[in-house]
Amino acid sequence: MGIQYINQGDLHYPAGLRNYLAEHAPERIAVLGSLDILKEKKMAFFCSSKCPGDLIIKTYDLAKKWRDDGVTVIGGFHSPMEQECLNILLRGKQPVILCPARSIETMRLKTEHRTPLAESRLLFLSPFPSREKRMTAETALIRNRFVAALADKIFVASAAPGGKTEMLCREILSWGKPVATLESPANGNLTALGVRLLNTKA
Repeated sequence: MGIQYINQGDLHYPAGLRNYLAEHAPERIAVLGSLDILKEKKMAFFCSSKCPGDLIIKTYDLAKKWRDDGVTVIGGFHSPMEQECLNILLRGKQPVILCPARSIETMRLKTEHRTPLAESRLLFLSPFPSREKRMTAETALIRNRFVAALADKIFVASAAPGGKTEMLCREILSWGKPVATLESPANGNLTALGVRLLNTKA
């Protein structure tokens, strides 16, 4: 399975990128995996690098629920919490979309990604050209906006007050997209912005 490319103007180019990123929408997206996954309703998942203890178990449980309910989750899966949840999701049968903050053209495929990729339930997407071989703070920001623009709904497990994830939440809310989080004293900064609490029993 080789890398494909989607250019602006192509039939498969996601409308959400143009709608929300406007002039910052990537000219070309590199794709590895089944393009059919792009048709699914997508839940974006973000979490700051440090996740408060009371939220860790709740987020694990939510990832298991997404897996069991067949929810397609999209994210960069870079922070420790995001990586742990990716491991949970990859043990399911539902699609997962992984968006590294770098080019995927020279990326080494991890062993744990080979089976879900071969089974057409893992899709890699990247808006970065081949020269972007390493993640930087700038590419991480571009990637996160890319993920948010592609998603139908947004979930933020935790966002440090004044941090980059909180700033991203502000931008997504300005787009009018639904953003949810989990109930916790640590998430007071998010609910103060207008992020709603997720009903995990629904």
